[in-house]
Amino acid sequence: MTTDRWSGGCLCGAIRYEIDPANIRSWYCHCRMCQKWTGSVVAPSVLVPRANFCLTRGDVRYFRSSAIAERGFCASCGSPLLFAPFGQDWLCVQTGTLDDPELAPPTGHFGIEGHVSWLPIDDSLKKVRTEDDPWIREMTGGTGKGRG
Repeated sequence: MTTDRWSGGCLCGAIRYEIDPANIRSWYCHCRMCQKWTGSVVAPSVLVPRANFCLTRGDVRYFRSSAIAERGFCASCGSPLLFAPFGQDWLCVQTGTLDDPELAPPTGHFGIEGHVSWLPIDDSLKKVRTEDDPWIREMTGGTGKGRG
């Protein structure tokens, strides 16, 4: 991946951001919460240290989606932009909001329990169930429930 700053924003252009791509991770999320939030059966996301994310135009509106996180979107056009867990030094940016999504190829599948049968996964990338993620287990008291 390149070390130049990446840029992106919402559909209407009211919100713009930049990312320093150092120390990022990218994956496909199949969990039901991301499916409902994006309106898609899979949501590619880029995990970014909060210090590496900078809004350059506009203000993100947030919806508290659970006890452990909120989701950021554009109040003008509704574009889903961010998954922002409470008390963490990282957030997730929706890959499709990058100006050049080609920069962030996913390296795994998360929330695989929500994968729909009619969308084949024909890659060898790592697959993780939501409840098996250490951060989710910690944030939910070991249950994996009440996530994002």
